[in-house]
Amino acid sequence: MRDFDPYGSDVLANFSRRTPKVQPRVVEAERGLVLEEAATGFVGAILGLEGRLMRLEDRHGRIRLFPLGPGFLLDGEPVALRPPKAQKVVARTASGSIAVEQDRARVARASRIFVEGRHDAELVERVWGADLRVEGVVVEYLEGVDHLDAVVREFAPRDDRRIGVLVDHLVPGSKESRIADAVTGGPFGRFVLVVGHPFIDVWQAVKPSRVGLVEWPEIPRTVEWKHGICEALGWPHATQTDIARAWKQILGRVDSYADLEPELLGRVEQLIDFVTA
Repeated sequence: MRDFDPYGSDVLANFSRRTPKVQPRVVEAERGLVLEEAATGFVGAILGLEGRLMRLEDRHGRIRLFPLGPGFLLDGEPVALRPPKAQKVVARTASGSIAVEQDRARVARASRIFVEGRHDAELVERVWGADLRVEGVVVEYLEGVDHLDAVVREFAPRDDRRIGVLVDHLVPGSKESRIADAVTGGPFGRFVLVVGHPFIDVWQAVKPSRVGLVEWPEIPRTVEWKHGICEALGWPHATQTDIARAWKQILGRVDSYADLEPELLGRVEQLIDFVTA
């Protein structure tokens, strides 16, 4: 009788028959895809890629970077992320318009778009600059809306020489609305379009998530608004140089129309249509 060997002849004999480790499904890191990072539990939608890193934004507007690869859940299923396959895309401007290839800037029209201040002009340029150059529309700033009537009378608009005006805090009963009504009801009213957004300042037209906020804070009337915003963000605000630097930080977070509130987007598009009609 053969002796029983309790250890068997080969301790690795059954190793190859073990259940193989299941590899996660590989998916492309498409913008908008909602994922959960398995290690931290962070859930967010893909904003875009930065090399081999992926930007995720959660529902509170918080943004985190994660490396592409395994370690994510998609609808509860383990997946590995890879860059999207290269594909021919239609080039678009920051405003979302189709970019006109090899098209030089048009000679400036007689019509103009006026905005209240430098920050408004810089924001419009950042998002709509390419469109405005193709259309030949020049943007000028008023340094405040109080003397809008005098500017309109000096400009003397007509049908082929129109004025579009973008006003901050254009809400019923405000000083700005009274000025706008006086201008549009005046002798040049049919050649002037005054539109506005409800925000106290154009800074608020940038989505708060772009500067790490859930919403723009309420600032007491006794505090200058921009100073109050800088204080809430923990940024220096003692001098005008500090305020200018703060605006540059905010403006630097704006890459396209997707970073702005719709209350501003529609109004600027409306002005462009009016002065290029």
